[in-house]
Amino acid sequence: MSKPVGFEVKDWVAPPRPQDAPMEGRYARLERINAEAHSGDLFKANSEDASEGIWDYLPYGPYHAQATYHKWLRDMAQQDDPYFYDIKNKEQGRFCGVASYLRVDPNAGSIEVGHINFAPALQRTRAATEAMYLMMKWAFEAGYRRYEWKCDALNAGSRRAAQRLGFSYEGVFRQATMYKGRNRDTAWFAAIDKEWPALEAAFQAWLDPSNFTPEGRQIDSLGNLTALVRVASDPTLEP
Repeated sequence: MSKPVGFEVKDWVAPPRPQDAPMEGRYARLERINAEAHSGDLFKANSEDASEGIWDYLPYGPYHAQATYHKWLRDMAQQDDPYFYDIKNKEQGRFCGVASYLRVDPNAGSIEVGHINFAPALQRTRAATEAMYLMMKWAFEAGYRRYEWKCDALNAGSRRAAQRLGFSYEGVFRQATMYKGRNRDTAWFAAIDKEWPALEAAFQAWLDPSNFTPEGRQIDSLGNLTALVRVASDPTLEP
């Protein structure tokens, strides 16, 4: 009696690793991390968060001196995993966030987005959403099969963001790691290649200027547009 096995993946070719080429949209531009060019913008933008809450769930920071932050950016620029990008809010004309690909596994067709740090000037903007769209778009168009999002299970904001962006909830790994002397249970989310066409259509519909009032308020929410694509919702976010 034959046993069940996974479906055949025909003509598989491992996709390339992330590239230096910029990614650009209507509202956001992503460039390979560059301490010399962008540390001034980024440090100033980060400093606008008086509470320093943007660092709470990251394993590093906060940075109180530009020289220290410059060194961190320079060190990250030497690594290919995580592979960082600086994010420019084109409407403001300055860099005010970073994000990276990490745990890049071309042979498995899997890649993760993480180390996301948006200064207040980037939070809740069309540029922030478009930056995430552009990174997901590159990954799937390059040939990756699985695009992951993981976060501290206590990070409710990150869990909401994952669901809004169309990632499906996959569970919690208990005591997955430690950082800053604290335990971290890790919540897992992912999108897969067969979901990408519908997710891309949702992003494009949300990002279209016609989806916003003259005052800049959204008409359709991205979470509603991606809801039909997600195969599992985060139970902690259910009403």
